[in-house]
Amino acid sequence: MKVNVEVECSPEEARRFLGLPDVTRANEVYVEALTNAMKGAGSFDQLQELTKQMAPMGQMGFKLFQQFLESGIAMAMSGQGSSDKSKGN
Repeated sequence: MKVNVEVECSPEEARRFLGLPDVTRANEVYVEALTNAMKGAGSFDQLQELTKQMAPMGQMGFKLFQQFLESGIAMAMSGQGSSDKSKGN
């Protein structure tokens, strides 16, 4: 049996329903600080260093995200190869 349920609501309504905190103000402060820092960067190297410092978890977070993407691509490629092999048998 398959049951589909559609719920139509705004992101704000979904956040409240799930009991998640409202981080709108924190996000606004973060974006404003990042924008101001980027305006003060005189070169690409300075800009890159600023974004590394201000990003959540810094460079470690970026590396984790990069590894996540790479492992997802590897899994997708290995799954594609195994399905092609099963078609040939």
